[in-house]
Parts: sequence; structure tokens; C-alpha cells
Amino acid sequence: MADSNRGPLARAILQQCLHARLQVKPPEPGAEAQWVEIQRGLIIYVCFFKGASEEIIPKMVNTLMNVKLSENEDGKYVSVLDLPGSLLIIPQATLGGKLKGRSMQYHANIEKDIGLELYSQFVLHCERELAANAKCFEAGAVVRHGTYGNRQVLKVDTNGPFTHMIEF
Repeated sequence: MADSNRGPLARAILQQCLHARLQVKPPEPGAEAQWVEIQRGLIIYVCFFKGASEEIIPKMVNTLMNVKLSENEDGKYVSVLDLPGSLLIIPQATLGGKLKGRSMQYHANIEKDIGLELYSQFVLHCERELAANAKCFEAGAVVRHGTYGNRQVLKVDTNGPFTHMIEF
């Protein structure tokens, strides 16, 4: 999907899950940690690179929500929309890292303020797509997401390390 002449504008990692729980705010004195969670569905880790703009968001959402990675009761692979399943979206700047010597460098990553805006738009588009799907609506599927720019704790139960990377 990425144009080989310019490199990717975004990268997503997809991981099917039976249950996932993400800490979106760490504990503080007098306050417990805050978590979001989903039941069966798809975890999407997403990273944007320099040059990415809002124009890429609809294509990303359409591709990621329609790729057939989830196994239904019949053993057939279906999209998260056809499952129906929930989404957990996690911003993951480390997906933009390149190894230089023994250290990782992130020079290709988009600027934080632009990345935050693209991430917010991506989440919004996913929420709209899921809400517009009758199967997902009836099943109570939800979109949950992490906090951009924060380190977050993730707990996942999966029925196999069925992980895929897609570049745009």
C-alpha cells in the first residue's frame, strides 16, 4: 500500500484479541489508574510519519476495518465489522523507529502536534465506521483508544499471535 518511492506515511499493526485492557492514565497519589478495555475484536497500533495528512485517514480506516483477520465460529476469516468485534486503538510512535548501530532512532516520525491531530481523526473515523455498522451496533461493539504521547500498560488475551503490519 505504501508508495515505494517515498516510503510509508503511516504504519499499523493489527492483533486479534479475545480481551484487551489498556491503562490510559497511570495511578497518582489519591487516584487509581484509569483503564479502557474491549472484549473480542482487534487491536490497532498506529504510527504516522512525516508527510502524512488527513487525506490518508479514510483509506486507512477502510482497509483496517475490512481486512479479513478474525476467525468466526465456522473457522472462516472475516473483518472486525463482520465478526462483529470491538476496536482498541493504541498510538505507537515506536513503530517508526529505525535501528542505527545499537540504538533506535525516530527521525521519520511526524511532529507530535500533527500526529496527535491525525490520531484523533483516525479514532473519530473508526468510531463512525463502527457505529454505522448494524452488526456491530447490535452486538454492542465499541471503540476504545489510548492516550497519544503517553506510555501505557497493555494486557491482552489472544487466541494466537496473529499479528499483521500494513503500511500506507
